[in-house]
Amino acid sequence: MNEIYYYFLLFLIYSFIGWLIEVIGKLIEKHKFINRGFLVGPICPIYGHGCILMILTLSRYKDNPLILFINAIFICSLLEYFTSYFMEKIFKARWWDYSTKKFNLNGRICVETMIPFGILGSLVICVINPFFEYILSLFSFKVIKITAIILFIIYIIDNIVSLTIMFGFKGTFKTVEKDGTEEITKKVKNILINKNILYKRLVEAFPNFMNPKERLLLIKAKVEKELKKYMKKDKINVKKDKKNLK
Repeated sequence: MNEIYYYFLLFLIYSFIGWLIEVIGKLIEKHKFINRGFLVGPICPIYGHGCILMILTLSRYKDNPLILFINAIFICSLLEYFTSYFMEKIFKARWWDYSTKKFNLNGRICVETMIPFGILGSLVICVINPFFEYILSLFSFKVIKITAIILFIIYIIDNIVSLTIMFGFKGTFKTVEKDGTEEITKKVKNILINKNILYKRLVEAFPNFMNPKERLLLIKAKVEKELKKYMKKDKINVKKDKKNLK
Protein backbone atom coordinates (compact mmCIF):
# COMPACT_ATOMS: atom_id res chain seq x y z
CA MET A 1 0.00 0.00 0.00
CA ASN A 2 2.85 2.38 0.84
CA GLU A 3 4.28 1.93 -2.66
CA ILE A 4 1.33 3.76 -4.19
CA TYR A 5 2.73 7.11 -3.00
CA TYR A 6 6.07 6.42 -4.65
CA TYR A 7 4.40 5.27 -7.87
CA PHE A 8 2.23 8.38 -8.00
CA LEU A 9 5.26 10.65 -7.66
CA LEU A 10 7.02 8.65 -10.36
CA PHE A 11 3.89 9.02 -12.52
CA LEU A 12 4.06 12.81 -12.14
CA ILE A 13 7.80 12.89 -12.83
CA TYR A 14 7.41 10.93 -16.08
CA SER A 15 4.34 12.95 -17.05
CA PHE A 16 6.41 16.11 -16.64
CA ILE A 17 9.30 14.64 -18.67
CA GLY A 18 6.80 13.71 -21.39
CA TRP A 19 5.47 17.25 -21.35
CA LEU A 20 9.04 18.56 -21.76
CA ILE A 21 9.65 16.23 -24.71
CA GLU A 22 6.45 17.42 -26.42
CA VAL A 23 7.15 21.10 -25.75
CA ILE A 24 10.77 20.90 -26.96
CA GLY A 25 9.64 19.00 -30.06
CA LYS A 26 7.13 21.74 -30.94
CA LEU A 27 9.67 24.45 -30.09
CA ILE A 28 12.03 22.97 -32.69
CA GLU A 29 9.23 22.51 -35.23
CA LYS A 30 7.26 25.76 -34.76
CA HIS A 31 9.99 27.97 -33.21
CA LYS A 32 7.66 28.98 -30.37
CA PHE A 33 6.50 27.69 -27.01
CA ILE A 34 3.31 25.58 -27.14
CA ASN A 35 1.97 23.93 -24.00
CA ARG A 36 1.25 20.42 -25.30
CA GLY A 37 -0.36 19.18 -22.11
CA PHE A 38 -3.99 18.11 -22.03
CA LEU A 39 -4.23 19.54 -18.50
CA VAL A 40 -3.49 23.03 -17.19
CA GLY A 41 -0.34 21.88 -15.40
CA PRO A 42 2.93 21.00 -17.18
CA ILE A 43 2.27 17.26 -17.53
CA CYS A 44 1.29 14.75 -20.21
CA PRO A 45 -0.40 11.89 -18.30
CA ILE A 46 -0.07 9.42 -21.20
CA TYR A 47 3.72 9.40 -20.64
CA GLY A 48 3.27 8.84 -16.91
CA HIS A 49 0.83 5.97 -17.45
CA GLY A 50 3.09 4.40 -20.06
CA CYS A 51 6.20 4.55 -17.88
CA ILE A 52 4.48 3.16 -14.78
CA LEU A 53 2.97 0.37 -16.86
CA MET A 54 6.42 -0.50 -18.23
CA ILE A 55 8.02 -0.36 -14.78
CA LEU A 56 5.43 -2.80 -13.43
CA THR A 57 5.59 -5.23 -16.35
CA LEU A 58 9.02 -4.95 -18.01
CA SER A 59 11.51 -4.64 -15.15
CA ARG A 60 12.08 -8.40 -15.34
CA TYR A 61 13.56 -7.95 -18.86
CA LYS A 62 16.19 -5.46 -17.72
CA ASP A 63 19.00 -7.87 -18.66
CA ASN A 64 17.50 -8.70 -22.07
CA PRO A 65 17.68 -5.47 -24.17
CA LEU A 66 15.98 -6.88 -27.29
CA ILE A 67 12.96 -8.30 -25.46
CA LEU A 68 12.74 -5.11 -23.40
CA PHE A 69 12.84 -2.93 -26.53
CA ILE A 70 10.16 -4.94 -28.36
CA ASN A 71 7.85 -5.02 -25.35
CA ALA A 72 8.33 -1.29 -24.73
CA ILE A 73 7.23 -0.62 -28.31
CA PHE A 74 4.21 -2.90 -27.85
CA ILE A 75 3.05 -1.29 -24.57
CA CYS A 76 3.57 2.30 -25.74
CA SER A 77 1.85 1.69 -29.07
CA LEU A 78 -1.08 -0.07 -27.42
CA LEU A 79 -1.48 2.77 -24.92
CA GLU A 80 -1.21 5.47 -27.59
CA TYR A 81 -3.70 3.72 -29.89
CA PHE A 82 -6.42 3.19 -27.30
CA THR A 83 -5.88 6.62 -25.72
CA SER A 84 -6.44 8.18 -29.14
CA TYR A 85 -9.48 5.97 -29.78
CA PHE A 86 -11.25 6.65 -26.48
CA MET A 87 -10.47 10.39 -26.48
CA GLU A 88 -11.97 10.64 -29.96
CA LYS A 89 -15.07 8.75 -28.82
CA ILE A 90 -15.47 10.88 -25.71
CA PHE A 91 -14.66 14.34 -27.12
CA LYS A 92 -15.67 13.73 -30.76
CA ALA A 93 -12.29 15.01 -31.95
CA ARG A 94 -8.94 13.45 -32.79
CA TRP A 95 -6.08 14.84 -30.72
CA TRP A 96 -3.26 13.61 -32.94
CA ASP A 97 -3.26 12.14 -36.43
CA TYR A 98 -0.47 10.20 -38.15
CA SER A 99 -2.46 9.57 -41.35
CA THR A 100 0.11 11.41 -43.47
CA LYS A 101 3.01 9.37 -42.10
CA LYS A 102 4.19 6.05 -43.53
CA PHE A 103 3.30 2.74 -41.88
CA ASN A 104 0.53 4.13 -39.68
CA LEU A 105 -2.43 2.27 -38.20
CA ASN A 106 -5.67 4.24 -38.60
CA GLY A 107 -3.68 7.42 -38.09
CA ARG A 108 -3.36 6.66 -34.35
CA ILE A 109 0.12 5.13 -34.22
CA CYS A 110 3.02 4.90 -36.67
CA VAL A 111 6.49 3.39 -36.93
CA GLU A 112 8.06 6.86 -36.73
CA THR A 113 6.92 7.18 -33.11
CA MET A 114 7.16 3.49 -32.17
CA ILE A 115 10.96 3.32 -32.42
CA PRO A 116 11.64 6.38 -30.20
CA PHE A 117 9.13 5.09 -27.65
CA GLY A 118 10.89 1.72 -27.63
CA ILE A 119 14.25 3.40 -27.00
CA LEU A 120 12.77 5.71 -24.36
CA GLY A 121 11.06 2.77 -22.64
CA SER A 122 14.33 0.83 -22.50
CA LEU A 123 16.11 3.86 -21.03
CA VAL A 124 13.38 4.27 -18.40
CA ILE A 125 13.77 0.69 -17.18
CA CYS A 126 17.58 0.50 -17.32
CA VAL A 127 18.75 4.01 -16.45
CA ILE A 128 16.14 6.66 -15.65
CA ASN A 129 13.87 4.84 -13.20
CA PRO A 130 16.70 3.46 -11.00
CA PHE A 131 17.97 7.06 -10.72
CA PHE A 132 14.58 8.47 -9.66
CA GLU A 133 14.01 5.60 -7.25
CA TYR A 134 17.32 6.45 -5.63
CA ILE A 135 16.38 10.15 -5.37
CA LEU A 136 13.03 9.30 -3.76
CA SER A 137 14.75 6.91 -1.33
CA LEU A 138 16.64 9.89 0.12
CA PHE A 139 13.40 11.27 1.58
CA SER A 140 11.48 9.90 4.55
CA PHE A 141 8.19 8.09 3.91
CA LYS A 142 6.33 10.88 5.72
CA VAL A 143 7.67 13.51 3.29
CA ILE A 144 6.86 11.26 0.32
CA LYS A 145 3.31 10.65 1.57
CA ILE A 146 2.49 14.31 2.31
CA THR A 147 3.98 15.46 -1.01
CA ALA A 148 2.06 12.78 -2.95
CA ILE A 149 -1.26 13.67 -1.26
CA ILE A 150 -0.86 17.41 -1.93
CA LEU A 151 0.11 16.84 -5.56
CA PHE A 152 -2.73 14.33 -5.98
CA ILE A 153 -5.28 16.93 -4.83
CA ILE A 154 -3.83 19.48 -7.28
CA TYR A 155 -3.86 16.84 -10.03
CA ILE A 156 -7.54 16.01 -9.41
CA ILE A 157 -8.52 19.70 -9.42
CA ASP A 158 -6.61 20.14 -12.68
CA ASN A 159 -8.48 17.17 -14.20
CA ILE A 160 -11.88 18.49 -13.09
CA VAL A 161 -11.23 21.97 -14.53
CA SER A 162 -9.85 20.63 -17.82
CA LEU A 163 -12.58 18.01 -18.32
CA THR A 164 -15.31 20.55 -17.54
CA ILE A 165 -13.99 22.76 -20.33
CA MET A 166 -13.63 19.80 -22.70
CA PHE A 167 -17.19 18.58 -22.17
CA GLY A 168 -18.43 22.15 -22.50
CA PHE A 169 -16.79 22.27 -25.91
CA LYS A 170 -18.22 18.89 -26.87
CA GLY A 171 -21.79 20.16 -26.63
CA THR A 172 -21.17 23.35 -28.57
CA PHE A 173 -22.78 22.21 -31.82
CA LYS A 174 -25.42 19.78 -30.56
CA THR A 175 -28.27 22.19 -31.34
CA VAL A 176 -27.08 23.05 -34.84
CA GLU A 177 -28.82 21.46 -37.83
CA LYS A 178 -26.86 19.87 -40.65
CA ASP A 179 -27.23 22.85 -42.98
CA GLY A 180 -27.42 25.56 -40.33
CA THR A 181 -24.39 27.39 -41.68
CA GLU A 182 -25.53 30.81 -40.51
CA GLU A 183 -26.24 29.54 -37.00
CA ILE A 184 -22.90 27.75 -36.86
CA THR A 185 -21.12 30.92 -37.97
CA LYS A 186 -22.74 32.85 -35.13
CA LYS A 187 -21.84 30.14 -32.63
CA VAL A 188 -18.22 30.03 -33.80
CA LYS A 189 -17.98 33.80 -33.55
CA ASN A 190 -19.26 33.66 -29.98
CA ILE A 191 -16.91 30.80 -29.19
CA LEU A 192 -13.86 32.69 -30.43
CA ILE A 193 -14.88 35.77 -28.45
CA ASN A 194 -15.73 33.95 -25.24
CA LYS A 195 -13.31 31.01 -25.14
CA ASN A 196 -10.94 31.17 -22.20
CA ILE A 197 -7.16 30.98 -22.28
CA LEU A 198 -7.10 27.22 -21.64
CA TYR A 199 -9.30 26.47 -24.64
CA LYS A 200 -7.16 28.62 -26.93
CA ARG A 201 -4.05 26.87 -25.62
CA LEU A 202 -5.56 23.43 -26.27
CA VAL A 203 -6.53 24.37 -29.83
CA GLU A 204 -2.97 25.59 -30.43
CA ALA A 205 -1.43 22.48 -28.88
CA PHE A 206 -3.84 20.02 -30.53
CA PRO A 207 -5.11 21.45 -33.86
CA ASN A 208 -7.18 18.30 -34.45
CA PHE A 209 -9.01 18.91 -31.17
CA MET A 210 -11.33 21.46 -32.80
CA ASN A 211 -14.76 20.41 -33.99
CA PRO A 212 -14.60 19.80 -37.79
CA LYS A 213 -17.30 22.43 -38.45
CA GLU A 214 -15.47 24.98 -36.34
CA ARG A 215 -12.18 24.14 -38.07
CA LEU A 216 -13.73 24.58 -41.54
CA LEU A 217 -15.14 27.96 -40.58
CA LEU A 218 -11.75 29.10 -39.34
CA ILE A 219 -10.17 27.94 -42.61
CA LYS A 220 -12.88 29.86 -44.46
CA ALA A 221 -12.08 32.98 -42.44
CA LYS A 222 -8.37 32.63 -43.28
CA VAL A 223 -9.16 32.24 -47.00
CA GLU A 224 -11.41 35.31 -46.92
CA LYS A 225 -8.66 37.28 -45.19
CA GLU A 226 -6.11 36.28 -47.83
CA LEU A 227 -8.62 37.09 -50.59
CA LYS A 228 -9.16 40.58 -49.18
CA LYS A 229 -5.39 41.12 -49.10
CA TYR A 230 -5.15 39.99 -52.74
CA MET A 231 -8.05 42.23 -53.83
CA LYS A 232 -6.54 45.20 -52.01
CA LYS A 233 -3.21 44.54 -53.69
CA ASP A 234 -4.94 44.18 -57.06
CA LYS A 235 -6.70 47.55 -56.62
CA ILE A 236 -3.36 49.22 -55.91
CA ASN A 237 -1.90 47.70 -59.10
CA VAL A 238 -4.91 48.91 -61.13
CA LYS A 239 -4.43 52.45 -59.80
CA LYS A 240 -0.73 52.32 -60.72
CA ASP A 241 -1.59 51.13 -64.24
CA LYS A 242 -4.05 54.02 -64.67
CA LYS A 243 -1.41 56.51 -63.58
CA ASN A 244 1.08 55.03 -66.05
CA LEU A 245 -1.47 55.32 -68.87
CA LYS A 246 -1.95 59.00 -68.10
